[in-house]
Amino acid sequence: MQTPVNSKFDRDTPASEVVQEVDLTGKLAVITGGSTGLGKETARALGNAGADVFIGARNEEKLENARLELLGAGTKAVYSVPLDLMEPDSVEQFANAVLDLDRPVDILINNAGIMACPLSRNSLGFEAQLATNFIGHALLTSLLAPALVRAKTARLVSLSSTGHHNSPIVFEDINYESREYEPFVAYGQSKTANVLLAVQAARHLADKGVTVTAVHPGMIETELGRHFSEEEWAGLMQQTKDLDMPDFKTVESGAATSVWAATAPELEGLGPIYLEDCQVAPIVEEPNAAFGVLQYALDPDLADQLWVKAEEMLGRKLPL
Repeated sequence: MQTPVNSKFDRDTPASEVVQEVDLTGKLAVITGGSTGLGKETARALGNAGADVFIGARNEEKLENARLELLGAGTKAVYSVPLDLMEPDSVEQFANAVLDLDRPVDILINNAGIMACPLSRNSLGFEAQLATNFIGHALLTSLLAPALVRAKTARLVSLSSTGHHNSPIVFEDINYESREYEPFVAYGQSKTANVLLAVQAARHLADKGVTVTAVHPGMIETELGRHFSEEEWAGLMQQTKDLDMPDFKTVESGAATSVWAATAPELEGLGPIYLEDCQVAPIVEEPNAAFGVLQYALDPDLADQLWVKAEEMLGRKLPL
C-alpha cells in the first residue's frame, strides 16, 4: 500500500507549483473547510488550474468572502453552501446542493476539521472531533459516491495527520462516555478514522475509477489551533524541538500534498495510500508524532468495523 512513487515535489513545494502543468478545465472539485487556511489555498490552486470549485464551511460570512476572493483570483466558477459537518442534516443539505448541479464530482477533498477542542457533543451525542472530522465526512463521501463514480477517474482525498499516532479507534468507548476525555487523544482517534475512511472508500470505489488517498499536510499554524492555550502552543513548540521535527510549513506548502493527491498522474489507481510532503509516507512501527503511518490506520478489517459503527451511530446505511 505504501510503495514510493517518483515525485518531483517535497515538503517545501507550494500548491501553486504542483499544478503548474495541470489542466483541470471542466472539472468540479468539492472542498470542505474551504473558507480559510488549507481549504481555501487548496481551492485556489485547483481553481487556478481550471477547475470549478464548490466549497463549504460553517461561517457564512467567511464562506462568502472566500468565494469572492477565489473568483477574484481567477477561478472560473465558485459555488458555496454552508456546511456544519458535526450535524448530519447540514451535511445532507450540502451534498444535495452539489448533486443539484447534475455534474460528476472529479475531486472530493475532505479537508475540514477541528483539533484538541474542549469536550462537546453534537445533537446526537457524538463527541465533536469524531463527529466533525470523520462521521460528517463519511456521510458526505457516501452521498457523493455516485457523482465520484460518474467522473470515471475521480480523486478522493481524506485529510489526516500524524496526530493519528496519538490513538487508534477505541471502539468500546468511541464517544468518551466513560473514559476521561483527553483532547489530543480524541483528535488522534478522529484522524486515525480519516485514514480508515480512505481505506474503506478505496475498497468500494477503486474498481470504479476513484483513486483514494489520505493526506498528512504537515504542521501549519492555521485556525485549526484556535483552541490551544499559550501553554499548549509552547509545549507543542518544545516537542518539535525535542523530536528534531521540521519547522512549521506555510499554508501554501501545507496545501501542496492535498493538491498533489488530487491531481498527480503517478498516483492514478494506487489508493488507498497515505501521503505526506508530496511523497508516499513510510509505514512506521511505533508512534513518533513526526512522520509515517501506523499499521492500525491501514487495517481494512478495522476500516470495515468503523464504517459499521458509523452506520450504527447515524442509524442509516452509508453505501459507497
